[in-house]
Amino acid sequence: MAQQDDVRSDRKYTKDHEWTKEVDGQILVGITAYAVDQLGDITLVNLDVRVGETITAGKAFGTIESVKTLSDLFAPVSGKVVRINDALEQTPEKVNEDCYELGWMVAIEPSDRSELDELLDVDAYKELLKSGH
Repeated sequence: MAQQDDVRSDRKYTKDHEWTKEVDGQILVGITAYAVDQLGDITLVNLDVRVGETITAGKAFGTIESVKTLSDLFAPVSGKVVRINDALEQTPEKVNEDCYELGWMVAIEPSDRSELDELLDVDAYKELLKSGH
């Protein structure tokens, strides 16, 4: 099980406990160890977008279901979906096993790179966690 204090310095974060990591100009998106810890055992990842579709920052792009609850997944940046982690459809437990690598959800080609500046850096995200959010 992921540890909620597992925060990676090579990413940016949202207040909704999602992470972003830039790889070759694309923004990979997933949920943080804290979110995994809060959700418990993940039973379903439902991504409501397809490759080529445009998503908007702050809007839901899917849901994640666990034994405890159902939560929306929110886009951290606007842009075009260029890849989807289809493996999560069959093996949603990958998010529990490795939320920062195997458990990524979508890759976005950002349409407005300035939105990345609005995300939390590692220190700001750790502060958010300390404040109990």
